[in-house]
Amino acid sequence: MVSQPKIATQHEIIYPDSDGKPMAENTIQFRWIMTIYHNLAWLFALQADVFVAGDLLWYPVEGNNKIRQAPDVMVVFGVEKGDRGSYQQWKEKAIAPQVVFEILSPGNRPGELTRKLLFYEHYGVEEYYIYDPENNDLSGCIRSGDHLAMIEEMQNWVSPRLQVRFELSEETLTLYNPQGQPFSSPLEIEQQLQQERSRAEQERSRAEQVTAELEEERRKTKRLEMLLREAGIDEQERSRAEQVTAELEEERRKTKRLEMLLREAGIDGDRL
Repeated sequence: MVSQPKIATQHEIIYPDSDGKPMAENTIQFRWIMTIYHNLAWLFALQADVFVAGDLLWYPVEGNNKIRQAPDVMVVFGVEKGDRGSYQQWKEKAIAPQVVFEILSPGNRPGELTRKLLFYEHYGVEEYYIYDPENNDLSGCIRSGDHLAMIEEMQNWVSPRLQVRFELSEETLTLYNPQGQPFSSPLEIEQQLQQERSRAEQERSRAEQVTAELEEERRKTKRLEMLLREAGIDEQERSRAEQVTAELEEERRKTKRLEMLLREAGIDGDRL
């Protein structure tokens, strides 16, 4: 039986997974989006109820597919991880993304930024961060009641939700995770992982070498014990023989020392 493709009825609303716009307009914007996304994804990798997404369409209102926005990066606390074609809020416990990031490009217009701010303010975003890498300009907003209020000082600002710190130098923006480590680009992370894999391989090889050396020593010890048993010498007898030899050697040293002292005193040891 051949199943017929499902055709949307007049009353069924489709929520597209794409708005037809590119994720980024240039390589700088793309690199920043990917850096923030990957570092936040790694930061919350072990928390099953924190969802991190990049360039994902967010529909806050059921029944209206015209009300939507695609933050460059968004973080949602309280919903499960997993793949989604879009973020349809009514299917996600009605939880709005709490933190969003926008990375500006030359194509951004003031009117567009204003519309985004009003959208995020109206639909419940708690923290909104905007970075312009071309001009190295950072700004942020935090929710105060029904409004998103500008953060007066972004230098060393720590996100209440993310516990990520923002540091703006004359050249660039650096974000630090809660452990104080700076965000790294995906390429830098891959290089670090390769270095760690190489170091781990060296440690494994060294451990195998030490294990082999210990095993060889054990084989030598067992071989020696076997030879001693074949010669009729057990371990206690061998230890006792070594002890007696050591005692005799000590007595010889004492005798030689006494003879030397007697000669120094002008006494012929043969006359004693």
